[in-house]
Amino acid sequence: MNTSALITMLVSELVIIAFTAFFFVKILTIPPKAEPDSYSENDEEQR
Repeated sequence: MNTSALITMLVSELVIIAFTAFFFVKILTIPPKAEPDSYSENDEEQR
């Protein structure tokens, strides 16, 4: 394998790893969505 092919392969693999790591960390660090408790919502209903 010549030098230019090796450099191209390494750069492309590093870019893919960087994108994967960035989005993985982004997903893990998002704050949880505030969802109402379904049980407490049902307390106010009149049957």
